[in-house]
Amino acid sequence: MPDRYAVFGHPIAHSKSPRIHAEFARQCGQKLVYEAILAPREGFSDAVRNFRNDGGRGCNVTVPFKEEAYSLCTRRTPRAEAAGAVNTLSFQGEDILGDNTDGAGLVRDLTLNLGMGLAGGDILLMGAGGAARGVILPLLECQPARLFIANRTAAKAEALAARFHIHGGGYADLAGKRFDLVINATAASLGGDLPPLPDALFAPGALAYDMMYGRDTPFLAFARECGARTADGLGMLVEQAAEAFFVWRGVRPDTAPVIAALREA
Repeated sequence: MPDRYAVFGHPIAHSKSPRIHAEFARQCGQKLVYEAILAPREGFSDAVRNFRNDGGRGCNVTVPFKEEAYSLCTRRTPRAEAAGAVNTLSFQGEDILGDNTDGAGLVRDLTLNLGMGLAGGDILLMGAGGAARGVILPLLECQPARLFIANRTAAKAEALAARFHIHGGGYADLAGKRFDLVINATAASLGGDLPPLPDALFAPGALAYDMMYGRDTPFLAFARECGARTADGLGMLVEQAAEAFFVWRGVRPDTAPVIAALREA
């Protein structure tokens, strides 16, 4: 029997993860099945327990269950501890190992697919929720000159930044600052909104990156008007999946053809 994996979320029908992992398995000659499972909002823990008892080897976790997944774990990786949220579970005997591959996926997309050098650069991370928390440690490990966290609620950004001994604040605090990389980890793009950003935010040659994928967001349109390069989060989606695949199977798939196929579709 092939090994079983899954992604849990609510909603989940839109998920591209089954297609991505099926292609990874084909590439790497791995015998596995990967499915999307709709978990009840109040029944996530039971759904994961049932999947594990039925022979599941591991699973991915998406909204709104990443923080609940964190609490299920008996052990966690340092990057999961730093994020306070888990998107990858591995079932190892009686243990449940929790990991967070979002930050690694973002960094690989930026550096390998988009050719962005992060060392010594000035980075702005917009947002102070779970999406932002998951990428801070991997970004800092790339040794930027500065990582600033901005959020509509300045106190929330300041509190998150203090955990990592960096600076944060509100959007008004961005006046006079310029960045080589601006990452949108807010939920603003979901509602078609644009955070109040100054026009002079982008340094020459800067990249604007929106974790949202599949649509041209107001943030990306604003960045283009300001002369910045732009990218959406499709590459991050595939790269974080590849990182999870590596955690489970010990082999790293080639992401480039998968990204290309999803963009064509």
